[in-house]
Formats: sequence, structure tokens, C-alpha cells
Amino acid sequence: MSANPYLPIIILFAIGFGFAAFSVGIAAVTGPKRYNRAKQEAYECGIEPSPQALEGGRFPVKYFLTAMLFIVFDIEIVFLYPWAVAFDQLGLFGLVEMGIFIATVFVAFAYVWRRGGLEWD
Repeated sequence: MSANPYLPIIILFAIGFGFAAFSVGIAAVTGPKRYNRAKQEAYECGIEPSPQALEGGRFPVKYFLTAMLFIVFDIEIVFLYPWAVAFDQLGLFGLVEMGIFIATVFVAFAYVWRRGGLEWD
């Protein structure tokens, strides 16, 4: 009888889930429950938070655009890292494909730059 090849992965997920559930549970039980006005306010990078309604106000679109830019460049890194590791095996095909990918991302970056998406008011 052979062992399931996925068993180590399942065990790792179970340990990770158990640790996360235990951490959240023990923090809720043992953590301090002293709330004040400062802890109830939104945290905006160390600056004074902008006034918002109690039920949640509208955030400026700049926040979402900045978040999407971070996601785009994170995805670029996710694709660049394996390419750099396997560069020798991919040959000219891999080089051309990565050049096309980088050019596509650069066009998006140039578009955002020209539209003023990188300027923070």
C-alpha cells in the first residue's frame, strides 16, 4: 500500500489552519478589551484620518487605483521570478515572451504615468 502523495500538503494545510484558528481564538479570549476613540478611528498611514460617516464613507478613487497598481506590479514580479530561475532552459522563446510581457506592463505604466495616476495630491 503506497502513501498518498498529497498527504504532506494536507497535513501542512491542517497545521496552518489550526495555528491560525488557535491564534485568533486565543487573542479574542486573552486580549485587552479597552477601546477608546483613537482605537476606533481608521488608521491612514500615521496621518490624521479624514472625516467619514460612522457607517463607512466613500474613499477617494486614488486609494483603489494605487492598490490596483501595486497588484499589477506584484503580479509582474510573480512572473519574473520563475523566469529568472529557469532562464537557461527557456532559451530564445522565453526571452521573447518575457520581452512582450515587460513591454505590455511598461505600456500600462506609461499610460498611468501620463494620466497622473502616480501623483499623490
